[in-house]
Amino acid sequence: MHVQPFRKVTEASYLTAEKAWSYRAILRYFFIQHERMREFLFPEEIYAYLKDLQGFGDYTEEQLHQDLDQLVKWNNLIARQEMGRAHTIEEFKKKKFRYQCTPYTVEFERMLVEMEKGGEVFGGSLEKKEFERLYQALVEVESILKKDSLPPADECSQLWNDVFTYFRAITKNTSDYIAHINSEEAEERMQTESFLAYKDQFTTYLRDFIIGLKQTALKIQQLLEIVTSEQLTPLINQVIIHQQQVPRFEDLGLDEREQVDEQQQKWQTLITWFLGNVHGESEYEMLELRTNEQIRRITRVVQRLGERHQYFRSRKKDYLHLAKWFDSFDTVKEAHELSAVAFGVFHTRHLFSDHVPTDDIYTDIWDEQPITHETKPRIRNYREKTRAGAIVSQQQKKEAARQEYLRDKLAEQEALEKYMQGNEIRLDALPVIETHVRKMLLGWIGKAMAKKDHTFKTEHGRNVKVLVAKDERILLHAEDGVMEMPAVTFQFMDEVNV
Repeated sequence: MHVQPFRKVTEASYLTAEKAWSYRAILRYFFIQHERMREFLFPEEIYAYLKDLQGFGDYTEEQLHQDLDQLVKWNNLIARQEMGRAHTIEEFKKKKFRYQCTPYTVEFERMLVEMEKGGEVFGGSLEKKEFERLYQALVEVESILKKDSLPPADECSQLWNDVFTYFRAITKNTSDYIAHINSEEAEERMQTESFLAYKDQFTTYLRDFIIGLKQTALKIQQLLEIVTSEQLTPLINQVIIHQQQVPRFEDLGLDEREQVDEQQQKWQTLITWFLGNVHGESEYEMLELRTNEQIRRITRVVQRLGERHQYFRSRKKDYLHLAKWFDSFDTVKEAHELSAVAFGVFHTRHLFSDHVPTDDIYTDIWDEQPITHETKPRIRNYREKTRAGAIVSQQQKKEAARQEYLRDKLAEQEALEKYMQGNEIRLDALPVIETHVRKMLLGWIGKAMAKKDHTFKTEHGRNVKVLVAKDERILLHAEDGVMEMPAVTFQFMDEVNV
C-alpha cells in the first residue's frame, strides 16, 4: 500500500511566527465569525475589530493587508476578489478582497479554544434531534420557574448545563456543516458524476432537517419570548451556588455579580441566535435560508448532471461487463491488450476525411489502401479549376463487383451446408470456423434478437429461429480468435415444415 509522505504544515506557521500576536488575533476573529456561520469577512471589519483590542493602538490598515497577504500565502486564509460592492470608479479600479478561513485554521483555532477553555468538540452535521433536546430542556426550565420553590442547586445546574450543551452542539455542528457544503471542494465534488449516487440521500437529509427545524425552532422562539431575564435570576443564583460548592484550588477571579452577568450573557446569546437583535436577523433564519439555498443548488446540479448522464445510461450494462472483464485478468499486459481493442490508442490526433474506401463494415483498417487528401485554401476568392470531361463507363467494374459478391455468397452457402447437422447449426458442436463464417453467424444473432420471436430470413430466403441458452456458455473457436458466448442453436424452419 502506497503511503503519502508527511508534508510540512505551513498552516501552523502563524502560531510561532515573529508577528504571532497579530496573526493569532486576526485568525481568532475569523474563527469566531465562522462559528456564527459567517464565512467571508472584509478587511474593514477586521480592522475595526483589531482597533478595539489592547496592543493594536498603532496598528495600521497597511499592516493589516500585509498580514492578510502572509496568511493567504500560508494557506490560513482564502482571498476572493469582490466585484459587486464598488460604489465609485476609484473603488472599482482598486481590487477589493474578502477572506475566508481554511479548514486547517478552523481546526487549529478550535483546538486552541478548547485547550484554553475546555469543553467537547462536536462534528459538523444538521441534526434536528439537537433542536428537540434543546426545546425539551427549555420547557423544563420554564416549568421550574413557575413553581413556588426551585429544585436543589445541583439539579438546576445540571439543567442549565444541558441547555447550553445542546446549544453549543447546534452552533458548532450547523456552522461547520454549512461551511463544508459551501467550500470549493464540496462544489467540485458536486460537479462529478459520482455525486448522482447519493444526491437523493443528500437532499432528503437537508429537507428532513428543514422540516424538523421549522417544527421545533418556532416553539423555541415562542418560549424564549415568554421567559424574561428577571424570571431567570433565581435559577441563575442556584447555578452559581452549585458552582461555588465545587472545591477548586484556583481562583476564578469573578465575584458573584460578575458570575450572574456571565450567565445572563450566555442566555442573551441563545436569544440572539434564535430571535436576532437590533443589528440584524437571527442566525436561525440564516441557517434556514442557507439550507433552502443548498437544496435549490443541489437540484440545479443534479439536473445538469442528469442531462449528461442520460447519454450514457443505455451503455451501463456494457461498461459493467467490460469492467468485470478487466477484473478477471491476472496481468497488466492482458488489460492493456483489451484496452487497445475496446478504446483504441490514447492521446492520438484524429483526422477527419470524407473518403469512403469500402462499404464493408468488417474491413480492417490495415487492409485499406492509403489515400491522398487535398487541403483546400479557406479564402473568399478561391475557385476550383474545372474542365470538361467525358462520361466513363463503369460497366466492367460493376460486373466484376457483382461476380465477386456472388462468389462470396456462394462461399457462405457452402460453409453453411458444411456446418449444418440436419436442420440446425449448434455452435457448441462447431470446429474451428473461418472468420467470415463467424461474422455471418454473429450477424444472424443480431438480426434475431431484434425480433420478439427470435426469427429472421436469410439472404438465401430461408427462415431461421435462434435459440439462446441462458445457463450454458461455450467457446466459439475461429481463425481470428476464441470468443466466450452463450450456447446458441440455429434452427432452419423451412426444413422442419418439409
